[in-house]
Amino acid sequence: MNAAALACAPSGRSWDGIDWIAVQRRVRGLQARIVKAVQDGRHNKVKALQWLLTHSFSGKALAVKRVSENKGKNTPGVDKVTWNTPRAKIGAIDSLKRRGYSPLPLRRVLIPKKNGKTRPLGIPAMKCRAMQALHLLTLEPIAETTADPNSYGFRPERSTADAAAQCFGVLSRKANAEWVLEGDIQACFDNISHDWLIANIPMDKVILQKWLQAGYVYQNQLFPSHAGTPQGGIISPVLANMTLDGLEAMLAKRFPNAKWTARKMQVVRYADDFIITGCSKEWLENEVRPAVVKFLAERGLVLSPEKTKITHIGDGFDFLGWNLRKYNGKLLIKPSKANIGALLAKLRELIKTNKTIRQANLIGLLNPVLRGWRTITVMSSPRRSSTR
Repeated sequence: MNAAALACAPSGRSWDGIDWIAVQRRVRGLQARIVKAVQDGRHNKVKALQWLLTHSFSGKALAVKRVSENKGKNTPGVDKVTWNTPRAKIGAIDSLKRRGYSPLPLRRVLIPKKNGKTRPLGIPAMKCRAMQALHLLTLEPIAETTADPNSYGFRPERSTADAAAQCFGVLSRKANAEWVLEGDIQACFDNISHDWLIANIPMDKVILQKWLQAGYVYQNQLFPSHAGTPQGGIISPVLANMTLDGLEAMLAKRFPNAKWTARKMQVVRYADDFIITGCSKEWLENEVRPAVVKFLAERGLVLSPEKTKITHIGDGFDFLGWNLRKYNGKLLIKPSKANIGALLAKLRELIKTNKTIRQANLIGLLNPVLRGWRTITVMSSPRRSSTR
């Protein structure tokens, strides 16, 4: 099936008859052209390619495939609709049209957090998920091209292991900084300014505004949404990342290269958690922190007073589930006490609730948990990822 046919495939096609290799090739080709246009500063060309991708059969098919085959495929939105059959999936492709599209409100659920509080999660309807996945295909190439160099959260080919390796690189040597500003943004996803998103995110403004203003349903009541991008939406992590991108550039402009080097400043960010290293506690407190506060305020965000603090590397700090601390000048990265406690509690619960099953079956339940834990503990000797 050639590229032109893929771009405008007729309805009536069977789901099982789609050539997914050709579909992915077509989408990747358009994404590569978007990246090239961004690098060349051709913004009108970027918009034209985005329009072409969001209206192509290939883009729509790949979006439907993603939302109908991922872990949340059986979790419906407020309309209680799921796409579990080939007939429903092929019909969904034809339904992904910009004209007349009106997103349904999100289904709000509350997820418990470690500190006893809850995290609000918004579950979109299947069609809204597919529309988000479709527009994400056009937005992610731009986000990856313009992203901060040391941003590691919710990005392809990057992980917490890469963030920890970068922390090791900027803290392990004797000449490295000894003070660390631990930054945490208060309810980042919930408070991002809608006006800032509409003005600065390079995608279809009409569609984006509809998503942001769709509201949510909780306990059978409809609530409006005046700020933020809902956790649970496919496109939300990229929107949050693009909101925070530019932090490193701002600090580089605020503190030129000579001063940056002299002050031993480095930034490592994973989603809304970040650290900034510096030569002294006073400099981080009196100069760097106010600059970060101003940067965030433009986006409707504030630092969490509980979790934002300045720490000496000799005292250590927790970041992304690890504890980083220097012992007699040697930096060790170990699982944090909270993570160790959570693992032990999970293992106890697994054993307690499966007392009557066979030993072999119990081992089968425990092994995935232990394998995941080994992935964390191997970071006591961080490695540099070759994917960057």
